Formats: sequence, structure tokens, C-alpha cells
Amino acid sequence: MDRLTNPKLNMTWRGLATIAAGLATTAAIGLAAVLALVFAASIVVIALVASALLAVAGLALRARRARMARAKSSDPGLIEAHQVGGHSWVAYGYERRR
Repeated sequence: MDRLTNPKLNMTWRGLATIAAGLATTAAIGLAAVLALVFAASIVVIALVASALLAVAGLALRARRARMARAKSSDPGLIEAHQVGGHSWVAYGYERRR
């Protein structure tokens, strides 16, 4: 930096150094703008993929619920059982047959 303020340095070199500094600053600003756009686009893509995943999961859950409702309504004598741990099961529905 001392060389730029040296009075012995002629005006041509000072002008070239100023132009080079301006070009470097412009290049840095342009690169920062491009990187900002790339990162913003990647966030948009992540959001789109996440929303598509949630939509597919919602459709799968809706289909599962519809299938369970059809299975329950199709056979009124069906006994429902849930595993409560290990080899233990709790059954529902056998009281309704009487």
C-alpha cells in the first residue's frame, strides 16, 4: 500500500491500479450475486421436494384410512385385535355377535 502513496509513483500506474481495483470489486459483486441466486434456487428446490413428499404422504394416509374403513364395513362379523406387547393381544368385536 505504501507504493501507491509514494510521490515517485507516476500517475499512469496509480490509474491502472484504481481501474484494476474497480474491476476486482465488480467481479466480486457479480460472483456474490450469482452465488446468492444459486443458493436461493436450491432452497426453492428443497421446498418443492418437501411439499411433494408431504403430498404423497397425505395421499398414502388417506388411502390407508379408506382401505381400513372398507375392511371394517365389508365384514360386520370381523373381530379386531391389537397387539399390546409381546405375545399379548386384545380383541374387540366378539361381544357384538351375541
